[in-house]
Amino acid sequence: MIDSVSRLQNLNGASLNGIQAPKKTVGTNFADMLSKQIEKVNTEQIEADKVTEALATGKAPDLHTVMITAEKASLSMQLAVQIRNKAVEAYQEVMRMQI
Repeated sequence: MIDSVSRLQNLNGASLNGIQAPKKTVGTNFADMLSKQIEKVNTEQIEADKVTEALATGKAPDLHTVMITAEKASLSMQLAVQIRNKAVEAYQEVMRMQI
């Protein structure tokens, strides 16, 4: 039991004697991740436009591919908007907090 508690504390960056171990950051930061995801949404929108244009000119392979691509783009845009709404909500909530 004590072993598992000490391992848990070590995972969280704390040691048993109260000295904080430096926390290591792994991976990309939030801004990089956000910009990559926005770029992905933009790419999906551009791809949907291209496939729709190909359908209008008669060059698209089939209607199913066009509809699937358009729906993927639509869903990714809706998700991005909802994430933005939640982020704005969280920001407004933090700004309403009293110190």
